[in-house]
Amino acid sequence: MFENTAPSKKHRDSFKRVTRMKNTLPLLAVATLLFATSAANPPLVATPQSAPAQTERTPVLVELFTSEGCSTCPPADTLLSKLASLQPIAGAEIIALEEHVDYWNHDGWVDSYSSSDWTLRQQEYVAHFKGKSPFTPQMVVDGQSQFVGTNAREAQTSIQEALQHPKTQISITAESATKSDVSRIEVRVGNLTSASLQEPADVWVAVTESNLETAVKAGENAGKTVQHAAIVRSLHKIGTVQAKDSSPFVSTQQIKFKSNWKSENLRIVVFVQERRSFRVLGVASARAAS
Repeated sequence: MFENTAPSKKHRDSFKRVTRMKNTLPLLAVATLLFATSAANPPLVATPQSAPAQTERTPVLVELFTSEGCSTCPPADTLLSKLASLQPIAGAEIIALEEHVDYWNHDGWVDSYSSSDWTLRQQEYVAHFKGKSPFTPQMVVDGQSQFVGTNAREAQTSIQEALQHPKTQISITAESATKSDVSRIEVRVGNLTSASLQEPADVWVAVTESNLETAVKAGENAGKTVQHAAIVRSLHKIGTVQAKDSSPFVSTQQIKFKSNWKSENLRIVVFVQERRSFRVLGVASARAAS
């Protein structure tokens, strides 16, 4: 467990040096994508290509720890957005979580999407991966691989590796939100796969909102309008399951939506993650009922 405190100026400078030295946006070597580069902000462009229709994809959870205060983060946000919208990797259903940390809230800019909860979650990953300190942008795939969040080739490799592991089946049934902006969902988790018989796994529910942008007025991105992917609005643990349990996990939850969230851009993400190994055993996503 980590104390959720902001890093010192020395550590912030270290974060900047690490990200600036490491962050370039390489080409994503997949058959369905071409990365068209430009001097300022390399966009991603889909190229049409005929291919057999895929009847089933394996869900893979891709998390990005980012911040509006980090100058190297916007290209990573763009990469995550394209991975989620274009679904360029054969056989993979990429489910995105964009988690804004709070230790970049300095130099006159506070990221309104940041949370100490996401900072704590990143710190737990840092301990798991035996890292020295957190950095942004950091991408984590299925809780098992981590890398600089602009590294498209590494993203491709990690997602393809995640496809090699069988996934627990998860279903989400969402009901329409009431006048008080409360929605009911039913979550069903099948028998666990690829799990330790001794290790519990936690069931998490997240609400994400897409199509958000911010005109940043201070800090490293001052004067820029940054585009975001699937920003995490809330994340809560709703239960625990054991591999040795024979009965499926079923839970009905009430999800509270804030009035400034746009319902048409909201999704419900449910994932099951081992508590010690951090392996994501299964993940599913559904549009929030409006």
